[in-house]
Amino acid sequence: MIVRIMGEGQVQISADDIAVLNELDTELEAAIEVGDEPIFRTKLHALLDKVRQVGKALPDDSLEPSELILPPADASIEEVREMLGDQGLIPG
Repeated sequence: MIVRIMGEGQVQISADDIAVLNELDTELEAAIEVGDEPIFRTKLHALLDKVRQVGKALPDDSLEPSELILPPADASIEEVREMLGDQGLIPG
């Protein structure tokens, strides 16, 4: 799966890593639902850090279409809320 982190570029994520990313995504959604900015910020950074950790960076000139687009680390709670689909940022 090709994932783009806005402002950073694309990474290739293995299907084996989706489950752990979904767990982090669920925690992020919970923080958004209650409007808890400090927990939201912690969970967003944890999700993005995990994507960077497990993902294999693609070259900057790669033209692969992104299957997922994740917000930048400095995104606001409202910006991320607008990006959420029915299944969160990381569909299951």
